[in-house]
Amino acid sequence: MLDADTKRRIDTARDILVGKVPDPKSQVEQITIALIYKFMDDIDAGSEELGGEREFFAGDFARYGWAKLMQPGIGGHEMLNLYAEAIERMTENRGIPPLFRSIFNNAYLPYRDPETLRAFLKTIDEFSYDDSEQLGDAYEYLLSVLDSQGDAGQFRTPRHIIDFIVSIVDPRKHETILDPACGTAGFLISSYRHILDANEDADGNSTLTPQERGQLADNLKGYAISPDMVRLSLVNMYLNKLLDPHVFEYDTLTSEDRWDEYADVILANPPFMSPKGGIRPHNRFSIKARRSEVLFVDYMAEHLTPSGRAGIIVPEGIIFQSQNAHKQLRKMLVEDNLVAVISLPGGVFNPYSGVKTSILILDNVLSRKSETIAFFKVENDGYDLGAQRRPIVENDLPQVKAEIIKYLGRLRLDEPLDDFQPETGLVVDKEKIAADGEYNLSGERHRQTRSFNTAFPTSPIGRICVVNPRKSELSEVSPDTTVSFVPMADLNENSISFTAKEQKILGEVGASYTYFADNDVLLAKVTPCFENGKAGIAKNLENGIGFGSSEFYVLRSSERILPEWLYFCVTHPVFRRDGTNNMTGTGGLQRVPRKFVGDYQIPLPPMEVQKEIVAEIEGYQKVIDGARAVVENYRPQITVDPEWPVMKLGEVCKINPDKVNPEREYPDQNISYIDISSVENQTGRFLGFTEMSSFNAPSRARRGVRIDDVLLSTVRPNLRAFTLVEEVRERTIASTGFAVLRAIPGVAEPGFIFASICSDNAVSQMIRMMGKGAYPSINQSDVASINITLPAVKTQQAIVAEIEAERALINANRELITRFEKKIHDTLTRVWAE
Repeated sequence: MLDADTKRRIDTARDILVGKVPDPKSQVEQITIALIYKFMDDIDAGSEELGGEREFFAGDFARYGWAKLMQPGIGGHEMLNLYAEAIERMTENRGIPPLFRSIFNNAYLPYRDPETLRAFLKTIDEFSYDDSEQLGDAYEYLLSVLDSQGDAGQFRTPRHIIDFIVSIVDPRKHETILDPACGTAGFLISSYRHILDANEDADGNSTLTPQERGQLADNLKGYAISPDMVRLSLVNMYLNKLLDPHVFEYDTLTSEDRWDEYADVILANPPFMSPKGGIRPHNRFSIKARRSEVLFVDYMAEHLTPSGRAGIIVPEGIIFQSQNAHKQLRKMLVEDNLVAVISLPGGVFNPYSGVKTSILILDNVLSRKSETIAFFKVENDGYDLGAQRRPIVENDLPQVKAEIIKYLGRLRLDEPLDDFQPETGLVVDKEKIAADGEYNLSGERHRQTRSFNTAFPTSPIGRICVVNPRKSELSEVSPDTTVSFVPMADLNENSISFTAKEQKILGEVGASYTYFADNDVLLAKVTPCFENGKAGIAKNLENGIGFGSSEFYVLRSSERILPEWLYFCVTHPVFRRDGTNNMTGTGGLQRVPRKFVGDYQIPLPPMEVQKEIVAEIEGYQKVIDGARAVVENYRPQITVDPEWPVMKLGEVCKINPDKVNPEREYPDQNISYIDISSVENQTGRFLGFTEMSSFNAPSRARRGVRIDDVLLSTVRPNLRAFTLVEEVRERTIASTGFAVLRAIPGVAEPGFIFASICSDNAVSQMIRMMGKGAYPSINQSDVASINITLPAVKTQQAIVAEIEAERALINANRELITRFEKKIHDTLTRVWAE
């Protein structure tokens, strides 16, 4: 894992370049070129130290050596001219391997400011590459900061999604693996690591022969449409120990040069965008189309070997759009290739795009022997769906992975599926999917719609509410009137109240904004806000008037319905499920139709009954809000005596004492796995284990855990997710995203260690250690250097006893939340039950 100093240097290099090279991808290219330049010189220097000769910077190229660039007294313009000339001529250097020459292909210096270059090269000079693995980690971090979408609709696939897909498709050492739109080669590198992890002996050593390693490198191939992406992917693969990477500049959709090449495994996140006028493909595609996403999926399905498998990320248009090409593609997939569809949350690709995506799992062998297709839905992938993609506790990926692997396993063994009922999805007959000729691949469309039972009459929302009141109501209001303004961000999820934080002058409010007034219900209509429960009742608006996002529906209650009852109806799980199933539009622009909302039947008890139910629920909610505030704000605190000695964590704990390989040490046995999703923010409470077979354990399941071990999240430290393990089962293993802290008996108490790493002092130390990229983390080696104060053991025990008493109260509040949430559910069920 990358150390904090290297992360800081990369961030510094980008900060230096940003004034002259504002585009993030161009910054990455310039840092890539400089790092490789320095890396080659380091290799030459190492060769000289061992009595050898320089190879990279020899002969005519000796004058470009790094030492010449950095020699004291060199003028700014001389340095600039020497460096610019060197990178432009490096493709002529026959002393370097073809891979490195290709990296410098079309390289140039895009600015002519000597001081910028001097500061930049000085930062690059601070890097030391004794081990190319360190450089690989640095480069992976550098790629993670790419934060703008490419011209061809390319954007970086989150690593946890890549690893998820690779673990399901399960590429093997003898198979050819292709990514025909490889970007920075994330799928190829993940496949390589997956295969290495699957081929280790009892001591963790590789069982691959040199011949198999060589063949594995040859088996991994990628295509990229632009030379800059080829450069980035080649460097990334090389620095991840693939010393002879195979990535080719190739237009998968318009060139026929490689059409006759096939692969056993294809993994890709192809570009979602098509240029104006569409793609002009050659005529060998089975599906006649001009859309890039259709052509890419067609290409991948057609280029699998007869026993081939694939994992493909696709935009939602592939799933349900009714154009001829889309339907033909889905028909082909259903009949010949497709075994599963996994729906991802709408914000997985934030901040690049809000497009809604799914994963297609293809398996030529299983598809042709099965009469069903499985549909799975990921509600949460471990991160929120906002622009920053902050880590959260909820994560469905482990459960979806376990269920889909179980489904595929049953297909391979020809086992019946009658009793297979995945919690995260459903299994649908192909005959049902094909029935209407649409071959719709949305799992929710194939789910049986369940009706609700109620003792009260029902009414369409449009009969008892005004949907989107007219702005003409304000025709007599002065344009100088101050009104409230509510953007989508101000509306809360699963909370009836919200605060209008902004004000505008009525005459300055644009015509596109939605009008509402006090006591109107606001309902988000666009994905993923609708699914996430963004809704609320407007209160305390400036002059009783509000405007907000055009993505709201405004529901104004008549005298027959309370706004609060209306809110509970449109946020009810049944309404939200049915609304999601009826969304229209494409990608991230899917919306619940207005007609659906207006026509939807809701229970309508008498007004007195509505008031009773609303009062009952509001009472429960007040208890929940109070208890949640206690739970969310609690962290164990230690009043530090200045006389207590300061010690490093590594002096009082054994850190990661047990390294475990589940498949090797527990063959064919079940294990209990603790992932990052098993911890709860700021509470120290252990949430649960994931039961799985040792064979299906993820490669990151490496930390042995015993009772009283303390787990520290190093992958997502901004969660402050710390867990004191109290009930550990046999064969319990934790993700390498944790540091396991085992207190040294007689020196430290586990409970005191737990409280110490939750303290503000320890948290601030860890925040300084972690990086700033998409995957902020702490280097495992840095954990040992965290300072804590440590009193005598008896004092520790007294402090721990006090904290345990506090934790009992916290647990009681947590139980209170659960109980009162059930009371709300039971209250609504009395009126509206499925």
